[in-house]
Amino acid sequence: MSLCQRKYALEILKETGFLESKPAATPMVPGLKLVHSEGNPLPDAGSYRRLVGRLLYLTATRPDITFALQQLSQFVDTPTYILLTAAHRVLRYIKASPRQGIFYPSHASLHLKGFSDSDWAACNETRKSVTGYCIFLGSSLISWRSKKQATISRSSSEAKYRALAATVCEIQWLKYLLQDLKVTEAKTATLYCDSRSAVAIAENSVFHERTKHIEIDCHVVREKINQGLIKLLSVSTKNQTADGFTKPLPTALFRDFICKLGVQDLYSPAYGGVLENTNTPSVELKK
Repeated sequence: MSLCQRKYALEILKETGFLESKPAATPMVPGLKLVHSEGNPLPDAGSYRRLVGRLLYLTATRPDITFALQQLSQFVDTPTYILLTAAHRVLRYIKASPRQGIFYPSHASLHLKGFSDSDWAACNETRKSVTGYCIFLGSSLISWRSKKQATISRSSSEAKYRALAATVCEIQWLKYLLQDLKVTEAKTATLYCDSRSAVAIAENSVFHERTKHIEIDCHVVREKINQGLIKLLSVSTKNQTADGFTKPLPTALFRDFICKLGVQDLYSPAYGGVLENTNTPSVELKK
């Protein structure tokens, strides 16, 4: 099954005049840092707020634009022309594949698997880090998030550890949800992190110098490991699926990112031919 919001995406493009625009390969320019102080303020801030609000609804089936919308939504109070240009970049990316959505295979295991990542001190104004995670049930993406952390982290290890805590809480909630649905899962949930120091902090309670400045609620990771809820494993940065939820990626890395998420356009033929006789049902979500 493929979930997409093609009709809604085309409505946004039509209303904003981007149906005939030049497509973009990624929703954000790699390395772009948005701030309040750059650019002239928009005379009509309401238009920017409405656009960001409509695009946020599109993230229900488009995790590939989640980070871009997380960045744009931080500036709805005082939008500028530079921010509007960044929002238009998202529209041009949607123009490239308006029918893109999440693909769910019919045969998948009922094993929870999560990827947790963070970008340390990503915000130039507050120096707060960005948490990103994605959780799969088998090979199906069921939960994802990109959010600025509430407090400033003193090290990249602390930022990764805070991201782990947020991911563990989401896995715990999904466990409860599966129990309510009478779904029994025998395997322990697997959580991947690309920071060996953060994994060491979670598994070893003796690192006093590294952890005494971290809030107690972050140590939920260690508690859930001891309870057997999750199994924490290291993963290389190259194989970190959640990387695209923490920063804008170059085109090649971004394509790998959306492939790992299971985001695809079933209506786009691979070799320019005609797609016929597909047995895969497609469901369009409409507002």
